[in-house]
Amino acid sequence: MYSRILKYPQNKSFFLFGPRGTGKSYWVRTTFPDAVYIDLLEAELYVSLLANPQRLSEHIPEDHSNWIILDEVQRIPELLNEVHRLIEKEKYKFILTGSSARKLKRKSVNLLAGRALTLSLFPLTVLELSNDFNLERSLQFGHLPSVSHESNPEAYLKSYVQTYLQEEIQQEGLTRNLAAFTRFLESASFSQGSILNVSEVARECSVGRKVVEQYFQILEDLLLADFVPPFTKKAKRRLRQNRKFYFFDVGVYRTLRPKGPLDQPELIEGAALETLFYQELKALNDYLDLGFDLYYWQTAGGIEVDFVAYGEKGIFAFEIKRQAKINSKSLKGLKLFKKDYPLAKTFLIYGGDRTINKEGIQILPFNQALICLKDLLK
Repeated sequence: MYSRILKYPQNKSFFLFGPRGTGKSYWVRTTFPDAVYIDLLEAELYVSLLANPQRLSEHIPEDHSNWIILDEVQRIPELLNEVHRLIEKEKYKFILTGSSARKLKRKSVNLLAGRALTLSLFPLTVLELSNDFNLERSLQFGHLPSVSHESNPEAYLKSYVQTYLQEEIQQEGLTRNLAAFTRFLESASFSQGSILNVSEVARECSVGRKVVEQYFQILEDLLLADFVPPFTKKAKRRLRQNRKFYFFDVGVYRTLRPKGPLDQPELIEGAALETLFYQELKALNDYLDLGFDLYYWQTAGGIEVDFVAYGEKGIFAFEIKRQAKINSKSLKGLKLFKKDYPLAKTFLIYGGDRTINKEGIQILPFNQALICLKDLLK
């Protein structure tokens, strides 16, 4: 398996959230081999602690001075009160993993009031894959860790989607109509990398608008999707205000997206390129504590920049193009953005193989841009 670049506190408890399949359990067990490991997916243990959260201390040896891992903590939110007590009284250090913060948010439970940090684990990054990074494979199957060694990654991803529907959606009772939610997922895949139109998605999957809004909230709570807001700081022109939508991993998106003679492959490929770049940008920003807020920028007339990273380190604007040849139209969005924000560093990431600097815009091949993204953000 690959070494992860996730940084963690040495002497402070922390939450570790991430979608199923990103390797949370494997990472905590290999990084903290001497920790007490309490798995809430074990049926008997789950029932016991659900009935009486105070039994948690019975699973911790006396005089234990190392880490305590509580896996899938969202299954019993009430345990956090006991964790709080044990941190205060016994000075224990907990690692609390979960694939959803939904129940914790919904029940407004004790989130340890600053006694535990919150970290995230994402699909593998290009930086972590290192020499094993293959752009074509990444665009097709994404970066979930298990995909990297699966002989049939397509079958694994189909199973992953089905498992999520069964385990997260059905078992937790998040929706009573699993068939409608399945249709919604397919419809939502057409919105990948686009400004979200909830009413349009509702029409496509024959579900009411308010229900679809709840479905999108479920995706966000289960860490399956992100919503990218518009960049409007000191706007000098009229801009779009709705959020853009992305499934969290390009392989999951490609699995959900219908493919047939009426589906335009260039649109699927374009959304896949954007998704892969976004998931790399988001993960590096978090892991390396770069401090950027991530946005997109689009004028009311439709001229756009795919991603804007804004923070103390500056303004960085990225436009993603699948074509191998660049023309004046390709640079239009970045040139207009730079006119409004002269301090911005602007990048066009494209399907060609040459590195060019044109009118202050750095033009980079997609493969190269992903590999050196950490350095571009300096």
